[in-house]
Amino acid sequence: MRYIIYCDESSSGGVFYSNFYGGALVRADEREGIEAALNAIKAIRNLQGEAKWTKISEYNEAAYIDLVDCFFDLVKANLIKVRIMFTQNINQTKGVADFDAEDEYFKLYYQFLKHAFGLQYCNPECAEDIHVSVYLDDAPDNREKLQRFKYFLSMLSLSKDFRASRVKLLESEITEINSKSHTILQAVDIVLGAMQFRLNDQHKAKPDGQRLRGKRTRAKERVYKHINARIRDIYPGFNIGTSTARLELSHSWEHPYRHWCFTPRQSVRDLTRGKRANK
Repeated sequence: MRYIIYCDESSSGGVFYSNFYGGALVRADEREGIEAALNAIKAIRNLQGEAKWTKISEYNEAAYIDLVDCFFDLVKANLIKVRIMFTQNINQTKGVADFDAEDEYFKLYYQFLKHAFGLQYCNPECAEDIHVSVYLDDAPDNREKLQRFKYFLSMLSLSKDFRASRVKLLESEITEINSKSHTILQAVDIVLGAMQFRLNDQHKAKPDGQRLRGKRTRAKERVYKHINARIRDIYPGFNIGTSTARLELSHSWEHPYRHWCFTPRQSVRDLTRGKRANK
């Protein structure tokens, strides 16, 4: 058995929320069928090239909504598991003077992949090894740090929980890919972009000197609302800005869609960075 996790990252420094990470997990033997279904929608709706959140406008929003529907039909059918992680700016980490953006990028990616999908609960029968491939989009161009990240991520295979569940993360199966060739990853970009758009109040943005919001902003808000409705079809009580509740630890794996508002262990709360302080 092999799973593939497609990973994307967006908006490292938002007004209220930052460090957005998204991932979609699929079975390797189902990947081609999923890609074919998504690509068929792109072809029917004439979505040429790479589908991205930043490309949404009033002219193509209906086509993007169709692509979103196809994606969430697959999520609801449990053919795709989606995880979104982000940090809230009121939680500030200590030692800002020693801040290194690339180190933070890899450390947060490590936490995301270690915990968000609940991989340690994916093989309760332990009847066979489970191999996990990780496909990264837009990794920083620092070969040394990237290689070190791959090494530490692969070492999860030796941790107690992963060994007990027979989950294998091989260093050779952690690689960078071009999102232009992977429609699953393009769909992750759309969902991830929608979340950071809404959480950082970009739906309220108005062009300088204008009284009304721009047409593109309003189109993106409509696509976000459709995505939110599809998630609420899975979780009626879904709250975009908080971690999705779980009654059992295994729900981290079993749920088709989850959010994780990550709070660093060494953080302190600064409420002046929150939405209420900015009203």
